[in-house]
Amino acid sequence: MKALGQHLLIELYGCDRDILDNLEHVRRTLLHAAELVSASIIQVVAHKFQPHGVTVVVAIAESHLSVHTWPEYGYAAVDVFTCSTEPLTEEVQDYLVESMQATDATSVELKRGVLAGRWAPSDRAAAAAVASR
Repeated sequence: MKALGQHLLIELYGCDRDILDNLEHVRRTLLHAAELVSASIIQVVAHKFQPHGVTVVVAIAESHLSVHTWPEYGYAAVDVFTCSTEPLTEEVQDYLVESMQATDATSVELKRGVLAGRWAPSDRAAAAAVASR
């Protein structure tokens, strides 16, 4: 099944609370994760919440990586979304588990933009042109 992208949703539990509240550590972690998936980094947005928690988004040419942390629960939600043809490996999840010192993790991989049996953009324009005649 051909897809335009792959989206890995990772749930990290039992993480070190201090790490989850450390904006620079989380930022560096996500940048390294982007390197692991051979991404071309465009921009990084990082924000520290008060009293705790961080959000980091790494825009990549291939889509994005993001993490949102809840230190008070020892939890982090991570997205790795890429349109690269290279498969996402367990290496990136293993790295995130180690970096956040998670005791448990779950993940789901979604195929994005599965176009089989759907109109391609050029087909839509052609169909619209025919319909308007």
